[in-house]
Amino acid sequence: MLSPTLTTIRLFLHVLAAAIWVGGQFALAGMVPGLRKVGPDATKAAANGFARLAWPAFAVAFGTGIWNMLAAGTELPAGYNAVLGIKILLVVVAGVSAFAHAASENRAVKAMTGAVGAIIGVVILFLGVLLVSHG
Repeated sequence: MLSPTLTTIRLFLHVLAAAIWVGGQFALAGMVPGLRKVGPDATKAAANGFARLAWPAFAVAFGTGIWNMLAAGTELPAGYNAVLGIKILLVVVAGVSAFAHAASENRAVKAMTGAVGAIIGVVILFLGVLLVSHG
């Protein structure tokens, strides 16, 4: 039987947090048209509920990401640090985009920052898989 290790737990927490953050954005985006039909405050209520899960998930993903970097060591394949740097930059952009999305009252800004954040989230997930498969 396989036994979990600290590495397994670290990676599980990182992937779980990323799944909540990115997957939740897509789930909420899919619900928005129906929520708008329910009432004027339904979308905002759902978004606030998601935020109570999403921001802690973002924090867990960020923290376990740092833990992953520390655990990766210094002898890494060529290009690993470049991909890691791009991933870190995109994490910052995704966080700023999500914050701007939550803070804005402008529907166009919300649409743009929501789309940017979701697309970047998918790219970040891909880069994470790329790093794990080459690290």
